[in-house]
Amino acid sequence: MIVAGCDIGSLTAKAVIMNEDGIVSQAVMRAGARPEESAQKIMETALEMAGLKMQALAYVMGTGYGRRQISFVQDVVSEIVCHGQAMHWLNPSIRMVIDVGGQDAKAIRVDEKGGVLQYVYNDKCASGTGRFLEVMAEALEVALENLGPLALESQDPISISNQCAVFAETEVVSLLNGGKAKPDIAGGLVRALAHRIAALAKSIGLETPIAMSGGVAKNQGVYAALEKVLGVQFNRPEGDPQINGALGAALLARAKLQRLNAEKG
Repeated sequence: MIVAGCDIGSLTAKAVIMNEDGIVSQAVMRAGARPEESAQKIMETALEMAGLKMQALAYVMGTGYGRRQISFVQDVVSEIVCHGQAMHWLNPSIRMVIDVGGQDAKAIRVDEKGGVLQYVYNDKCASGTGRFLEVMAEALEVALENLGPLALESQDPISISNQCAVFAETEVVSLLNGGKAKPDIAGGLVRALAHRIAALAKSIGLETPIAMSGGVAKNQGVYAALEKVLGVQFNRPEGDPQINGALGAALLARAKLQRLNAEKG
């Protein structure tokens, strides 16, 4: 019984293939302008890694920003539900998930089965998202993957006054031109991001254990800043947090297939 989850986000495409025992393969790539093409490419990559053909997939669930443009899925589901299910599978004790993706941020409270109890999200502004970090990394002239480690070097993070990504970029350039140290600017940027995400989480009531999901969970600078701002230690399940949307979709696909098979007798 081989199933798959396909998560087409605004910036990245992810796919997870599972069987009864667990994850068979997983893949992440930059999303293109056409969600249907990104979905085809990422699924082909995951299938190739698993040594499988599309016909081997008994059920495929789609999720993410571009889920309704995926041609080969049997069903689609909200990424909010997927992140809750994925985190429950990784660690059933988790009661809150903070998912920071490319274009939005979400705080999700879940029950003992990973079901969504309450959630809130911000998709109106880039300031609390992965895109904010991308723009700031470009302004600092550092690779995105180096922004977190750079921020951790800071001894005196600089307060970033502008919440808007456009104005914050201008502020960063001004700080650089003023001779401010890159680590201290980076430290201020991840702290500003952490405050915005923390406000989102607090708006529905902080609950522990808490974990981060999504691509920004790879940024150790954001992790450290969030833990400090919220005053809690995050649970850090093993695996790549960026695939959790696709993982949750695959888990839901597996559960759906099991129900369908049970109904057939």
